[in-house]
Amino acid sequence: MREIIKEDVPKIEKLLSDVLGSSDCAAIERLGGLTNHTYHVSMKDGAEYVVRIPGEGTEEMIVRGDEKKSTELACRVGVDAKMLFFGDDGTKLTEYIKDAVTMSGKALHDDGRIEKVAEIFKKMHTCGEDTGVPFDVFDMAANYERIIGDMNVPMFPDYAEEKARVMKIKEIVDREANPVLVPCHNDPLCENWVESGDRLYLVDWEYAGMNDGMWDVADVSIEANFEPEYDEKLLRAYLGREPDFADMRHFLASKIYVDFLWTLWAKTRVPFDGQPMEDWAAERYARMKENISAFNAL
Repeated sequence: MREIIKEDVPKIEKLLSDVLGSSDCAAIERLGGLTNHTYHVSMKDGAEYVVRIPGEGTEEMIVRGDEKKSTELACRVGVDAKMLFFGDDGTKLTEYIKDAVTMSGKALHDDGRIEKVAEIFKKMHTCGEDTGVPFDVFDMAANYERIIGDMNVPMFPDYAEEKARVMKIKEIVDREANPVLVPCHNDPLCENWVESGDRLYLVDWEYAGMNDGMWDVADVSIEANFEPEYDEKLLRAYLGREPDFADMRHFLASKIYVDFLWTLWAKTRVPFDGQPMEDWAAERYARMKENISAFNAL
């Protein structure tokens, strides 16, 4: 069990009092998460909630008003738990998903769950709404580069060369696939998938915005460490047909973009979270380079 941050307790109690009219907690348990402080709160009357306290430095990278719009949409289309409060600083109170099981890469290696993942993505991607929240991968990358430079975080020696290779792939795929912008989660790592009974939920919409839907599909594959056979199952479920060569190129390019962006994101976190984020950035960067070579070999 992760340690509760003592400074968060009065914040949790005040939030509960302001929103629910009571801060009469029976128990507070810290949940997982890379940047935020998230807690499962059990009340003495038996009610259960999840409280999120924003992590240090997140205000540099996340527009909380935008996150709120996407979270509200996710709740409307029925892919996330009910939201009770969303503050200007990103403090959030939601209903707790009872008997919830957080997914892992191994858990997502399941045909039934792959079908549910694809269905959730299709619900969001085909809902027909425009949140007005941009998720422009390469604009965000430029912003992360600025933050990295401002904080004097060392970059990879061959970064300029590898970035040029990514941009060349983007030119090719934009021409071939002509991606359409739809509401996307953009950060569907395994821990953001929660199962209760026979239902799967997708939670935490911090990075949600209008993007190419294939990004979400590629991101799940990366985070769950899918082998090629599972990639094909996921693509087949998502597309509703057999993926063709163009689909596979679009998918592989999206994997490259995912690791490109999150490599830079991890670098921005190094001053706050230290060597673990440096290691995570290096891991993603190495995989990005492997996938660039694979794309160029197609």
